[in-house]
Amino acid sequence: MGKNEGLAAAGLMLLMMVNTAHSIGANWGTQATHPLPPATVVKLLKDNGIQKVKLFDAEAPVLFAFRGSGIEVMVGIPNDMLATLAASVDAAERWVEKNVSAHMSSNSVQIKYVAVGNEPFLSTYNGTFLSTTLPALQNIQAALIKAGLGGRVKVTVPLNADVYESTAPQPSTGDFRANVKDVMVQIVDFLSRNEAPFTVNIYPFISLYNDANFPVDYAFFDGVSSPIDDNGRTYTNVFDANYDTLVWALQKNGYGNMTIIVGEIGWPTDGDRNANIGYAQRFNQGVMAHMSKGTPMRPGPVEAYLFSLVDEDAKSIQPGNFERHWGVFNYDGTIKYNLSLGSNNRGLVPASNIHYLPKRWCVLAPTASLDDPQLIPSVEYACSTADCTSLGFGSSCADLDARQNVSYAFNSYYQTSNQTETACKFPNLSVITTTDPSSGTCRFGIMIRVPGKGNGGYLLEPLGVLLQMLVVMLAFL
Repeated sequence: MGKNEGLAAAGLMLLMMVNTAHSIGANWGTQATHPLPPATVVKLLKDNGIQKVKLFDAEAPVLFAFRGSGIEVMVGIPNDMLATLAASVDAAERWVEKNVSAHMSSNSVQIKYVAVGNEPFLSTYNGTFLSTTLPALQNIQAALIKAGLGGRVKVTVPLNADVYESTAPQPSTGDFRANVKDVMVQIVDFLSRNEAPFTVNIYPFISLYNDANFPVDYAFFDGVSSPIDDNGRTYTNVFDANYDTLVWALQKNGYGNMTIIVGEIGWPTDGDRNANIGYAQRFNQGVMAHMSKGTPMRPGPVEAYLFSLVDEDAKSIQPGNFERHWGVFNYDGTIKYNLSLGSNNRGLVPASNIHYLPKRWCVLAPTASLDDPQLIPSVEYACSTADCTSLGFGSSCADLDARQNVSYAFNSYYQTSNQTETACKFPNLSVITTTDPSSGTCRFGIMIRVPGKGNGGYLLEPLGVLLQMLVVMLAFL
């Protein structure tokens, strides 16, 4: 190889390293009644050039699918495991051996981070995990060092942006939330000493969802009529202001050079009046361009993970129905909207080799009456097991009439139950049809085939059930 060829090759290698280091990653959640096979999802990631993935657990079949893929993986430890891992170094060592060491040594899985907990300091948890998060973090770090992985795998704690706050719109007034400040400084110090990153989840959509007076344009990246000035630094979007509030909080507590990862950022497509395809495309395309620029306090590329890769129809609906609709892809790996993930402007590539159940739907029988006393209980039962979140105000199925609402609920249950004959036997109310009942923006889905999948689906949490029932019943008013 000549000198020029060698320089060219070195330049190309450097470019590839830079692109990999700052490429957008994706969150992959698996709370679905009919999840895509892990191998299919890994191929979906690779086909779309996504080189980093963040998981919420460490399921063996999922990690096994990443063997030899070259994709960087952040494995997760659920909050309900924090107490056990905090109380026992042995438990932490067993967890690392089973979920990290075994996959890295035998299966060539490129695990880069271990996420200890997931947003454990949310104010809604009322301090449940305040005393266990740091000890669990310390024990997992010790276990990684003992396993000889301390230099290759870093621990982190994905935290919600409510662990810090500001007293004014200006980010420079930011600091950690008073009731968690002591433990936050201890965690930051621990991460810093171990050269591990601070991971934060930032959701401009939630700002809009929580405040009806929030300026819509400030949630996006394409300009705002009234930017915020902070001692000469101009803020035109809430992401920059939020991120830099964290930068100021770290700086004020002596950790101004702390590495920051954005663990989750995205926009949902259904389940709320502001959760729609247009806004999601606008926001996520803005993310793709903006993460290479950085913020006024931290110019330069930002490492970030889109939330999320695919929809999850069995996920909790707290704090809203939109929680099941964050995916860039639908539950079956089909594309929701145009999105370019790289500088080559190539659009998304859908999942391949997907097999569906037959083209059959369960709907309200033409002869059925809306006054039938069994109708409301039947709808309640259907929505207690299946996903009815698209029926709410401002959602994709909000324009359905009362009969279509019932049909949607019946079909959701029928599909979740793998189209078993008994799943469409609501008393004198339902009938199976081969004519697609989809209407306008409302899609009556057909489930994918999942090998070994039995009948039925996951039961939703009780509050979620009640909320879904209320959504459907309101459609009759």
